Amino acid sequence: MRFRTVHGVGLAVALLLSTLVVSTPAAAAVRTLRVYNNNIENLIRNNADGTCTRVSGPDHLTSMLVDDAGQTGTAGVQAPDLLIVQQIRGTGQATAYADQLSAKFGLPAGTYKAIVAWDDPEPWGSTHKCSQQDLGDLKKKQTNGLIYNSQRLSLAAGDVSKYWSAGWLKPGTAYANGAGCTLYKPPSNDAASVNEYKWKRTSAIAARFTLRDSGTTVFAATMHLPEENRQNACAGAGDKGIGASGIHLGADATSLLNASTIRIVGIDANRTGLPASVLSSYGMTGYGTAATSGSSKIDYLFVRGTVQSSPVGHTVPATKSNHQALYGFVSY
Repeated sequence: MRFRTVHGVGLAVALLLSTLVVSTPAAAAVRTLRVYNNNIENLIRNNADGTCTRVSGPDHLTSMLVDDAGQTGTAGVQAPDLLIVQQIRGTGQATAYADQLSAKFGLPAGTYKAIVAWDDPEPWGSTHKCSQQDLGDLKKKQTNGLIYNSQRLSLAAGDVSKYWSAGWLKPGTAYANGAGCTLYKPPSNDAASVNEYKWKRTSAIAARFTLRDSGTTVFAATMHLPEENRQNACAGAGDKGIGASGIHLGADATSLLNASTIRIVGIDANRTGLPASVLSSYGMTGYGTAATSGSSKIDYLFVRGTVQSSPVGHTVPATKSNHQALYGFVSY
């Protein structure tokens, strides 16, 4: 009898353990948000001899997108989720670029969608350092945008903040530790006709997305600061910006950021030496340490989230642009 009691208890325990094992949910799989940042320079590259070379969207994408080992052009390259871009000509070029990205990965046209700060910015400037006038003309219209995979990310109509202006130091104005800085938009922008619409290339835009597979919220912003920011950090009237970087976020953009779990800012700051911690007050860390434009690092990618390590320092030297792309694969 005693043996049967013990055996019965043992059988009951075994059955209970079996039930627990079956009913315990499997550990959630690690998901990845693939993010890139690049100033694509209107898909025109400047050459050392003063000539310029036009780059196709597919060629640029092939040169920039990487696998988990940081290598381009391999079978391990997966479709990106979010491209943060600067210096794109407007909605037309952004949509074409997005459709070329969809085609590259065999997805229906319209899978990748684009939002830009200005749909069709007015042209400014002269040659843009291109000896061929036709290629220089292609760089005259400049705005900033976000290109996203709509199969992975959803975007509500009210979750876009555009635009807020960068700051600059108007020529002939004393810097005075930032006191001379002003917003780079009418009527404060350079009144010279050749630069009348130059300020539109620095208009920033941000959006708050939701990952469809998890409900995780993602903030993304794209910025392009004026060249004057290199020597004098300016974010607006009397403002040197966050950590004297020249960077600032608009009020609406800040609200979207505060309501987001993953936070990403891609920026051509036209300024060297920004520390990885400059946006730490928003919980973000900078990624990428190599030079991004010639011998200078002026492009930055800041992320709040778990970013996978990179064998190439989150920088893509093969990028067919005047700027090397930065990337971060974020686990969530």
